Amino acid sequence: MDLKGKCVLLGVTGGIAAYKMANVASALRKLGADVEVIMTKNATQFITPITFETLTGHKCMVDTFDRDFKFEVTHISLAKKADVILVAPATANVIANMAHGIADDMLTTTVLAAKCPKLVSPAMNTGMLENPITQDNIATLERYGFTVIPSESGVLACKDVGSGRLPKEDVLIEYILHTIARPKDLAGVRVTVTAGPTQEALDPVRYLTNHSTGKMGYALARAAAMRGADVTLIHGETALPPVKFTTDVPVTTAQDLYEAVTGRFDTTDVLIMAAAVADYRPVTVASDKIKKKDGDLSIPVERTPDILGTIGPQKTHQFLCGFSMETKDLVENSSAKLAKKNLDMVVANNLKVAGAGFGVDTNVVTFITPDGTRELPLMSKADVADAILDEILKPFLLLFPCKHDADGTGAGVTADGGADVCFPAFLEVAVFLQARFHGLHAAGLRLAGGNEHQPILDVIPVGQTVGDVLAHADGQAAAVFFAHFQLAVDYFQG
Repeated sequence: MDLKGKCVLLGVTGGIAAYKMANVASALRKLGADVEVIMTKNATQFITPITFETLTGHKCMVDTFDRDFKFEVTHISLAKKADVILVAPATANVIANMAHGIADDMLTTTVLAAKCPKLVSPAMNTGMLENPITQDNIATLERYGFTVIPSESGVLACKDVGSGRLPKEDVLIEYILHTIARPKDLAGVRVTVTAGPTQEALDPVRYLTNHSTGKMGYALARAAAMRGADVTLIHGETALPPVKFTTDVPVTTAQDLYEAVTGRFDTTDVLIMAAAVADYRPVTVASDKIKKKDGDLSIPVERTPDILGTIGPQKTHQFLCGFSMETKDLVENSSAKLAKKNLDMVVANNLKVAGAGFGVDTNVVTFITPDGTRELPLMSKADVADAILDEILKPFLLLFPCKHDADGTGAGVTADGGADVCFPAFLEVAVFLQARFHGLHAAGLRLAGGNEHQPILDVIPVGQTVGDVLAHADGQAAAVFFAHFQLAVDYFQG
């Protein structure tokens, strides 16, 4: 996942953590982003502008009235150029100014003029952060559409212990990636992913498990979240960090996993079973440690619940994707699983193929669907995850490819108000939801109007129709939507 073609504007204010933003700027450049930096005057007391200029290749702006000899208004041009703004560390003073529209320096002036997504990462003394005034200002920013990145807790520079630390650099970058790295073509889709191994206890000390690390399932959860899905990650014990922007549900046994999946199945749209679930468990679990004795030990086992075998015949609107790890007869065994369990897709891989299997960052998979099979080459698990999501969406995407996407957003209305000549991705997904799920839940229907970052339509509430929501949209946006939606209706009916 990269940020090629994206512009990230970093706003650095006068907090002790300002030095960390040099690492953020460097990492963003390595991801391919065009990075611009604006510093407040106080920030220059902690780190010099030349540091950011060296890392980004751009002049670091500080003074609103800097005579840079460009025939443009700098704060306006930066506001238009940015795909996302991150203000970090954000001091109490700058947060207060942004919350109340006070534009008294280059940073706050640019933020006020920008229409792109804005991220704010508060970093300050615990007492300042927890002061009701600061909390009100943060809530005001959220009400105006800013995304506030929670502060971390720990020992602060002032030696106090509490909240107010700037999050680690990789956390800030993850928020940027989530905001702009991928089109939100899964917005409104409720995706459940299972990952990792299960553990079946023998006694208080030992258990039966497998070699799964959860890497494939975690990659799927992250990819779906990056694409706007409402993701629930149900996982066994792993050494992996939590996946941000997901609902985390830890489990231990196959029975735990069965209950977690079946209990959420009615409110799931797409279920991807990437977990390595134990097929058998001990019939009884010893209350004390089983002591070593002479001779062999025999442990009676019984079948664990068949999760896909149970829910496959019960599915209504859900898309079910199973995983199949084999050591021989890959396609034959996986095709049998597809039919037997009433699945829409099976992702199969052979443990004996180099680069596939447990504990590695790559995979070699074969997609098996009712329409046939498709083999993929050796890929990173992150790329495999996106390929799986693309395959899941494929049957529902309309056959109207973008012939002309004027501003590169995939949106039906360009940033300057003109219309793209295409069927936009977010409307494809809207029709997918309407056709597949029959309005059983809030559909993620978005229509950009005037600027791709300011959706006219957000989410259709349960009980409302498309018309109800469009009644509050502007005329041009509604007209563009109806034209595209009619194409969709004609396609599905014809």
